[in-house]
Amino acid sequence: MCKHIRSLLALATVSLCVGALPAQAALKVLATTPDWAALVTELGGDKVNVYTATSAFQDVHRVDAKPSLVARARTADLVVATGADLEIGWMPVLLQDSGNVKIQPGSPGYFEAAPLVQLLEVPSAVDRSMGDIHPLGNPHVTLNPRNIAVIAKALAARLVLIDSANAAYYAARGGDFNKRWQQASEGWEARAAPLKGVGVVVIHRDQVYLCNWLGMKELASIEPKPGVPPSAGYLAELVTKLAATPPKMILRNAYNDPRAAEWLAERIHAPVVLLPYSVGGTPEAKDLFGLFDDTINRLLAALK
Repeated sequence: MCKHIRSLLALATVSLCVGALPAQAALKVLATTPDWAALVTELGGDKVNVYTATSAFQDVHRVDAKPSLVARARTADLVVATGADLEIGWMPVLLQDSGNVKIQPGSPGYFEAAPLVQLLEVPSAVDRSMGDIHPLGNPHVTLNPRNIAVIAKALAARLVLIDSANAAYYAARGGDFNKRWQQASEGWEARAAPLKGVGVVVIHRDQVYLCNWLGMKELASIEPKPGVPPSAGYLAELVTKLAATPPKMILRNAYNDPRAAEWLAERIHAPVVLLPYSVGGTPEAKDLFGLFDDTINRLLAALK
């Protein structure tokens, strides 16, 4: 009897130990923007644990590499960044201070999105008098769904490379996302047809890919140079300039200071249209699909 009891106790102990073993840990991903975080989530599902370095209400150019962010980078398996120098003011410091060899540029754990697509506004020359010009081209690539499709395929392949044990899972989710995304993109383009040729004013040059995709005409920028706030004199000049070719709307992103746009709107009698710009920028932009749904809805509503 005692021998039998000892055997049961031993079996129970083994069972408890097996039950206590952790499941395979999710891949730790540090995304620089909510859009990349949303894309990683679409592709990685419950196999990824994603932390977003910024919010839709932040200017990604200007982020501090705080100790809390460095701590996230230190344990990350993968960093997903825009690249093309969008995060140049803080990413190099973050990577260096993390001491994490897995996520350094050139390693599988470091992924840049912008170099995968054709960049617009690539300057022939760059100097500081031109403002915050990006030498490699305009890095704000997310607001064209065709770019997202290209980047998604490459990112799914990178997840497979890093976490080959779940390769079939990532491949299946990547294929499903691509199918849903293509269908949604066709719907967005059909619905947005009335926007072709519509004149708009932007604040910063981060709506270039949206305007290019939808065929809208960017008539002016409230920033006289990228990253340079407008002076009263420059805004007055804009009023005169736009009197001849008035825009249908002024586009403002969730993170933009609204004051200059509202001042201009009062004088040229054009509505300011608040756009999410990034996932989370409006209540409706809960994911990448919602980002484009809401952007198109808001632009079309401004035409009426």
